[in-house]
Amino acid sequence: QVQLVESGGGLVQAGGSLRLSCAASGSIFSINTMGWYRQAPGKQRELVAAITSGGSTAYADSVKGRFTISRDNAKNTVYLRMNSLKPEDTAVYYCNYGDGRRGYWGQGTQVTVSS
Repeated sequence: QVQLVESGGGLVQAGGSLRLSCAASGSIFSINTMGWYRQAPGKQRELVAAITSGGSTAYADSVKGRFTISRDNAKNTVYLRMNSLKPEDTAVYYCNYGDGRRGYWGQGTQVTVSS
């Protein structure tokens, strides 16, 4: 089992910034991918950004140039730095861990961007 604990969500004005953190614990494989997904009301959950244990990253087109994903493998923690936030970024953000055999989700953290 892997446990994921997210933090850093909140309310911010458009144009502002937030940083999300997700700390993983438990049976963590050294080779894994961690990422952030989001789900807005009435919409499907979508990938925001992901990063492998080797440091390769991927981003949704809608956040490229504004969001940066990073990780600290020693702390089993992944971060999402969100700049130039827009009202359409409002959603519950979920941390995800996957290692090819197992996948786990965090409980989610709310990000609300006011216009």
